[in-house]
Formats: sequence, C-alpha cells, structure tokens
Amino acid sequence: MTKRALITGITGQDGSYLAEFLLDQGYEVIGLMRRSATSNLERIAHIQERITLVSGDIGDQVSLMNVLRDYHPHEVYHLAAQTFVGASWSQAALTGETTALGVTRMLDSIRLIDPEIRFYQASSSEMFGRVRTVPQNEDTAFYPRSPYGVAKVYGHWITVNYRESHGIHASSGILFNHESPRRGLEFVTRKVTNAVARIKLGQQQELRIGSLEPKRDWGFAGDYVKAMWSMVQQESPGDFVIATGQTHSVRELCEYAFKLVDLNYEDHVVTDPAFIRPAEVDLLVGDASKANEVLGWKPSVSFHELIEMMVMADLKAIAAQGS
Repeated sequence: MTKRALITGITGQDGSYLAEFLLDQGYEVIGLMRRSATSNLERIAHIQERITLVSGDIGDQVSLMNVLRDYHPHEVYHLAAQTFVGASWSQAALTGETTALGVTRMLDSIRLIDPEIRFYQASSSEMFGRVRTVPQNEDTAFYPRSPYGVAKVYGHWITVNYRESHGIHASSGILFNHESPRRGLEFVTRKVTNAVARIKLGQQQELRIGSLEPKRDWGFAGDYVKAMWSMVQQESPGDFVIATGQTHSVRELCEYAFKLVDLNYEDHVVTDPAFIRPAEVDLLVGDASKANEVLGWKPSVSFHELIEMMVMADLKAIAAQGS
C-alpha cells in the first residue's frame, strides 16, 4: 500500500525538502496551500508534477477537515506557521492565530475525521528562549522571548495534550535552527550569505544586521526533515530535540561567510539597532542524544559545510541573474 502524507507549509524550506524525501520513500505527497501562496512555488517547482497541491488554510478548520476527508492521508506533517521570529512582535495576534491555534485546528480535524492519522508538529528551539540549562534537551523548561516562541510553546503543549487526551500518534520535533540555500532572505543566515555574494559581485557594499553576539545551533534543513519522518514511524509518539550540539555566534557566521570569498567581514558588516530584537535569545545549543538513541539520527552536514553550501549557491544564482 502506498502511503499518503499531507504537508502543510509545503512551499517553505522544510516543506520542500520533506516532500523530496517522502517522494524518494515512495509516498504519495499532498501539499496544503493557501490560495494566496499559489505564486510561491519556486522551492517545489522541480517536483510539482509529482505532488498534489490542494487548497486549504490552517485558519479555517472546515477546509482542513475537508482535505483530510477527501485525501485520507496516513501521516500529517504540520509545518505551516508564521515562521519569522522578527515579524512576530509586529504581528503578534496573527502569529498566535497561525503558529498556535493552527496546530489545534489540525489536531482537532484529525480527531474528528480519522484519529489513526499520525501527526508531526514543528516545534522550535525558540521555546527555550532565556535558557534554563545548557545544552537544552527534551526536559529543559521553556522560557520563550518572542510572540513566535510563545505561540510555539502553545503548539507544542496542545500536541502533547491531544496525544495524552485522545490517543493520537502525535510527535513534536523541537528543531534548532536549520538552514539551506532555500532559506528565506529575512533569516540571518541567508541574509548574510546572500549579502556576501552580492558584495563579492559588486552589487552592494555593506550588510546591515542586528547584534553579532547571539549564538545558535545551526544545521542543514535536509538532514532535519529525515528526523521528522523518523518520529512519525516510531511505534510510540514522543518529543525529540533535533540539533547538532554545536553553537556559533552571528559574528562567526559573518566572519566565515566573508572569508569564503576572500573578504573581511569587518569591512562590510554594520550593526543596525533597527534589527535588534526587543528581547533577544542569547544562546541556543541542543542535546539530540534521545534522537540519536531512539531514531538513529545524526546530522551529516557541519556548520562550515552548510555556510559554504549557501554562499556558493547564492554566488551562482546571483551571477546567473546578471548574465
């Protein structure tokens, strides 16, 4: 029997890598899209003919129930959300509606239509915020520092609640920062690598960003989607930290990215208060021991390999635009 998977947020970075991976596993892949997102198909254009795109909205539970009823997925990967932390202060209510309540609507739709569906929730290291322990694992207390982080905590706990209250096979992946050449330009890693390419090619002179001191645990998104799938395949659902266990500062990110093209980051990077968050998360580094032991998961791409991959991809894409 061919397995069917429904991916919300399929046009995003993670959705595109997950769709590729599931297709390689022999799945039939269904992607949920808002009508307003139909023009944002760049990340899945190369596999679009192999997937089924359906209209729906995580803000509308009836549409979610209809999709579940019409397509009968065996697995649901819930990735759709307002995913940019910086925007969550100016769009706090929207972030709550999508990133928090969207999870509830999908879980309740599963409960009503087919409680045998297996569910994956995209939780986030931003839930740890002002960290209580270093490194962070599944037992570390949450202390979110943004509306996004608060909404993710709600989504995480409602997943636990539906698992324990209704017996749904619902797992949460507490994913630390995961990047790729498909990352949006608003995220700091891609903002840096894209600027490095543009500066190297003479298309801009400086890069304006916020604080250089925050430290993050950065991995490759293509590795992390494999962990999502592995969680859903387990006999019993659970929560798993997915991380590299290594931390690097934004300053290190800039230094290495500029060094790759023989430039000194200090000649081009400008700290701009406009990009500093109202409440910053200073240090995130994950302990993925449980994922290693239970899922057999380990990252395959190092921080330096990831940044080189992203810089080279941006160089190639920008050079092609100018040719």
